[in-house]
Amino acid sequence: MKENLDPGEETNTNEESTLDNVHHVNNPVLDLPQIEKKYLDEIKSYSQSENTYYFYDGVAKVEVKVITDEIIRVRLAPQGTFLEDFSYAIAKKTHRISRHQCIEEEDAYLVKTNTVTCKISKKDFLISFENREGKIMNADHSPMHWEENPDAGGYYVYCTKQTESKEAFYGLGDKASTFNLRGRRFTNWNSDTYAFAFNQDPLYKTIPFYIGLNDGDAYGIFFDNTFKTYFDFASEDPVKTSFWSEGGELQYYYIHGPHMIDVVRRYHVLTGTHYLPPLWAIGYHQCRWSYYPEANVRHVAEEFRKRQIPCDAIYLDIDYMDGYRCFTWNKQYFPDPKKMIFDLANDGFKTVVMIDPGLKVDENYWVFKEGKENKYFCRRGDDYFMEGYVWPGRCQFPDFTNPEVREWWGTLYQGLVEDGVAGFWNDMNEPAVFGRGTFPDDVRHNFDGQRGSHRKAHNVYGMQMVRATYDGLKKLYKNKRPFTITRAAYAGTQRYSSVWTGDNMATWEHLKIGVLQLQRLSVSGISFCGTDIGGFTGEPDGELYTRWVQFGVFSPFMRVHSAGDTRDREPWSFGEDWEKICKKFIELRYKLLPYIYSVFWEQTRYGYPILRPISLIEQHIESNWQREEEFSFGEKILVSPVLNPGQQSKIVYLPEGDWYYYFNNHIFQGGQEHNIETPLDEMPIFVKAGSVIAEYPVMQHTGEKKIEELLLNVYFGKGINKSYLYTDHGDTFAYEQDVYLEKCFITSGTDHSLDIKQQLKGLFTERYEEYDLKLIQLPFDIQKVLVDGKEIGYQKDESGYYRVRVSKDFEDILIQG
Repeated sequence: MKENLDPGEETNTNEESTLDNVHHVNNPVLDLPQIEKKYLDEIKSYSQSENTYYFYDGVAKVEVKVITDEIIRVRLAPQGTFLEDFSYAIAKKTHRISRHQCIEEEDAYLVKTNTVTCKISKKDFLISFENREGKIMNADHSPMHWEENPDAGGYYVYCTKQTESKEAFYGLGDKASTFNLRGRRFTNWNSDTYAFAFNQDPLYKTIPFYIGLNDGDAYGIFFDNTFKTYFDFASEDPVKTSFWSEGGELQYYYIHGPHMIDVVRRYHVLTGTHYLPPLWAIGYHQCRWSYYPEANVRHVAEEFRKRQIPCDAIYLDIDYMDGYRCFTWNKQYFPDPKKMIFDLANDGFKTVVMIDPGLKVDENYWVFKEGKENKYFCRRGDDYFMEGYVWPGRCQFPDFTNPEVREWWGTLYQGLVEDGVAGFWNDMNEPAVFGRGTFPDDVRHNFDGQRGSHRKAHNVYGMQMVRATYDGLKKLYKNKRPFTITRAAYAGTQRYSSVWTGDNMATWEHLKIGVLQLQRLSVSGISFCGTDIGGFTGEPDGELYTRWVQFGVFSPFMRVHSAGDTRDREPWSFGEDWEKICKKFIELRYKLLPYIYSVFWEQTRYGYPILRPISLIEQHIESNWQREEEFSFGEKILVSPVLNPGQQSKIVYLPEGDWYYYFNNHIFQGGQEHNIETPLDEMPIFVKAGSVIAEYPVMQHTGEKKIEELLLNVYFGKGINKSYLYTDHGDTFAYEQDVYLEKCFITSGTDHSLDIKQQLKGLFTERYEEYDLKLIQLPFDIQKVLVDGKEIGYQKDESGYYRVRVSKDFEDILIQG
């Protein structure tokens, strides 16, 4: 009887009974679910864990996490289980939150901070973000949705936002498009795009971050997803902006403004700022594919010094290597590289060399041998090595997403560092493979223990390569700052490297593209950026080359570079007249180094973008949203490069306030356009009234001259204005222990007086003792100068400007008329 059976016997009897009733067919599952897009449904419940709130529709789960008062993260788990919380983009730091809470209303949940409200609609799971006044800054057009990927696993994930009728969009890295992205669709998939065209996409970098300008107020969206991603800015539908991915997690950060510059700064709070470069890295650099043999390198260096054209660095492209094997020297071309580098250094030149990721398959090549023995190379899905052809021939490639591989890679630079190499240039790291473009999707990666295919790792491969380079160099150089440059990048790369825009062309169109790209990169979190001045491929004439050098002075990274099958591209290559103009502008770069270095400090310390487009400076003026040719370098200097051949003048818009034309100190009123003449030896450069701009004497390289006294150009302006000047050792990390000097000059001008106050911060001590103040366009004749209450003398120079010499430690200068 049943009651006499033990529990196990009862279970077996039930199983047998169940099995007897099964109707066996070839395909017992008759109703396979159809693969289709699925949307979030009505919210069933919510829960909280510290600063994270979870909302659940019965199947899917959404996380709303408060990062700071102004930053909120949203994540979607289609089946209710989130992936590991891991990101290469996000900097490891502690964030401060004043307060947060979740308020349940009849129709919605409100996750509130002191600044932002994230509203989650109960009925349809639509998410929106509001400011303190209740203005909707950003809102879902449809609920987040997804579609199963049966071939690769995981999901395609989608987010669609409402787009206002006049909303403008900026950012997304190096896109070669109009500055306002509205009406365009883009793909993020790092690609080797030789001689790319205007509107060609994708390019070399993936920065899935954009800024929306909604009725004069700004917000940011950072879609932190390393798979191939897409962005549609009201292109398919004028009322929708969408972003989606072929895999990974739907995870984005809402970043509040309302000012564009605050959005950029808060994006840097998430992803980190640029490391502070050594001072020589922001001088003028000369590069070519390739300078070899040694005699050619020495000749170029000698010509710079003979012609007295400043230059801080000379680059060696792949031909310095032995058969393009990284970390080797071609001893036929460079028989004694250490002596050559030593001699160049004695003449003020740093040596920068290229390193690619592809390592030649050669059992006698020590780097390949080490990598093979330690299983450091990428493998395919069926465990074959990932092999492809690049410059050395058949190559294998390190898996830079493996921390052990990154550690090893960093040690490989030791020999070159001991030879005296000062900087390293990581190229071909999209990664590029001849014939097929890049790695196949089935290549496997460690992904710092998270594991994944190349679909997941592709866009971070270059970033992790230059990360390994930077971290290794930091150990090898000890207390000296490394200098690195990379072609491929993902969000957060600024923590490890500068960038350039890749293999451009020697055309006027590409000069225009470069102006757009550098502004876009700067507001996308990668300020230390530059173009190949003069164009990498093709043949510029003297005018195009010279106009590009002029733009290069106000590019954060200033480097001339060209392909080996083009004519020489040194500043003297186009004749004496063009050489004279190029020399004048390169000298200007060196005069402005104290200002330029201070702007870099503002990026490193405070997260300010180095290049600032007009739409960022004056976002409240709608007509400025489309401006592309004017931008400021830092806050105080505004430029508008000449972008057309034979151009005798151009219309330049100046922001509100007064501006001084740099070359003659003529004052222009801002808030309007001006027709500015553009002779070949000038370009529109303006200094904001009220600025204090430090200036160095012309040097042939940074550090050539000791500063005996520092020239301060004081551009008179009414009202109160602040200017900053930063200085330190120039090449060490002592600034991290407060061994730096940050000065704030506060000027207050009236019709009859000018007051200058100085505030100091930091522990660094300069070698000079005095300032030489050049007072520009005072509206009165000086009657008296008081420095910290004591009257001192003054004089006029040959140009009619008042000059005042004061101690570098002054606190207050009062100039009375």
